[in-house]
Amino acid sequence: MSNLQRSAGISAIFQALIYIAAFVYFGAFWAYPAEGTASDKMAYLAENQLVFSSVYFLMYGVFGVLLAILVVGLYEKLKVTDSSMVKVGSLFGAVWVVLVIASGMLAHIGLSHAIDLMSVSTEKAFDMWTVIVVIIDSLGGGNEFVGGLWVLLISLAALTAKMFTRGLNYLGVIVGLAGIATIYPEDSLTEIFGITQIVWFIWLGVSLLTQADNESAV
Repeated sequence: MSNLQRSAGISAIFQALIYIAAFVYFGAFWAYPAEGTASDKMAYLAENQLVFSSVYFLMYGVFGVLLAILVVGLYEKLKVTDSSMVKVGSLFGAVWVVLVIASGMLAHIGLSHAIDLMSVSTEKAFDMWTVIVVIIDSLGGGNEFVGGLWVLLISLAALTAKMFTRGLNYLGVIVGLAGIATIYPEDSLTEIFGITQIVWFIWLGVSLLTQADNESAV
């Protein structure tokens, strides 16, 4: 149990680091010509395909694998409470894993096909990429409803069972509600969810590692 809990703790911390890396990349290095023509936008994507695909693989592929470890680790830790919130919350966590990984695969393959289509028509290539982006955002790139439900239910269950500190659990409730609120299409809500979840991931990871060390010492 302690090994799984330790793995879950490490996964949580690395998930926070992935969030931070994504914020830094898109905030400091991403220069997508949002006001440019379809040709400008597709040319930029083609020139930065390798970096863009790598970042998306990190954000969705690697993040999804780490999330799977965390979902299972938290379920194993909280299942002793026999709480329905743990069972339902973990189900939403598993669904989130699938959505995250699917979004990453769609972005990677979809961008490749859109760029290949440029040889036929730049406009058609851009139209294709626009549709792909909408699908990615709908699955989870711009909608954190499922992830928010997982965090909220797990945090409420942990709060009731007194598994973690009250501060961590209350923060989880806030993160969860922020994620659910992203059902409303407003970028600031997604940013709030991301920023607060960074803190939650780090705090949760440290807590899991500390508890695992204490259990090993007993």
